[in-house]
Amino acid sequence: MRVSLACAAAAAVAAVSLAGCSSSKPAYCTDRTNLQNSVKGLTSLTASSGISGLKTQLQQIQSDATAVVSSAKGDFPTETSAITSSVNALKSSVAALSASPSAVQIATVTKDAASVVSSVKSFMDASNSKCS
Repeated sequence: MRVSLACAAAAAVAAVSLAGCSSSKPAYCTDRTNLQNSVKGLTSLTASSGISGLKTQLQQIQSDATAVVSSAKGDFPTETSAITSSVNALKSSVAALSASPSAVQIATVTKDAASVVSSVKSFMDASNSKCS
């Protein structure tokens, strides 16, 4: 009787453990939420934020993008590669900004920021089913 009770308890624990595994989300789900929030911060910058505000937000985006790429590149290599490329392009265009940026510099940063938004959206769409 004791043996069968122990076996039943072990089976119940195993069933609960397996159920927990199937409903858990991949680690990159939290990372993608963080990245999405930091990209939203980019769109809320104002003229008074200045170049330093843009650089600060870019640092957060870089950090969050690195985490997403690290945790999701195995499942989403195309999307994470696009995130890396777009963030690197934005980093380069922001680094090239002068204290009084020209219209061309601003246009380049704007284009590169839109590319980051687009690549993050593509990753969000692709990973939605795993993180919902």
